[in-house]
Amino acid sequence: MQMIAIDTSNKNFYELMNIYEQAKKQLEDVLFLIKYAAKQYYGYDIISNITSRIKTPQSIVNKMKKKNYDLTYVNLINNINDIAGIRIVCPMKSDIAIIKGIIHKIPNIEILKEKDYLKQAKKSGYSAYHMIIEVPLEYEEQTIYVKVELQIRTMAMDFWATNEHKIKYKTNSKISVLDSRKLEIYAKVLNKMDEEFSDIYKKQRLEMDKYI
Repeated sequence: MQMIAIDTSNKNFYELMNIYEQAKKQLEDVLFLIKYAAKQYYGYDIISNITSRIKTPQSIVNKMKKKNYDLTYVNLINNINDIAGIRIVCPMKSDIAIIKGIIHKIPNIEILKEKDYLKQAKKSGYSAYHMIIEVPLEYEEQTIYVKVELQIRTMAMDFWATNEHKIKYKTNSKISVLDSRKLEIYAKVLNKMDEEFSDIYKKQRLEMDKYI
């Protein structure tokens, strides 16, 4: 199947998407358990929200064309890492490191790649922490490993990224240089707010710990 040219309308393609869906759901279930356990331990929702998606067939094809990959299953499986995606949104920037540390301790998964857009945001202003994770999945009496992209953002980062995507990709007109610059500035302002909220929270926790 892997060397066959992709046909997004046939059975093979939808079977493959179902495999990605199962892997996504398996990891998502684990993350919801972590969300519950972390709330009990830290006393607040360290994970505010978890959402997920499978890329549309057209998005997959468009990405492969953009990267100049031949439209074969082997290229899709080996080179497109974000077909299945999960997003974790947390209240504060300091929560991201905690969540990342917990994910590293999940048994049986393998973390293939990590990208830190917190230390160095993208040129557009985008900030988040990305991980490519291989999830073991039982399929036709064998264990296969399926890649899932995990993004961890704060509420502020998610607000910015959601609106930036809507402005840039959901409208028909190209954004102006001036408006692009505005978005970069707004990202920096929100990032500064994230850091300030984290600092204030740490300070309050230290004060509270004095009385425990």
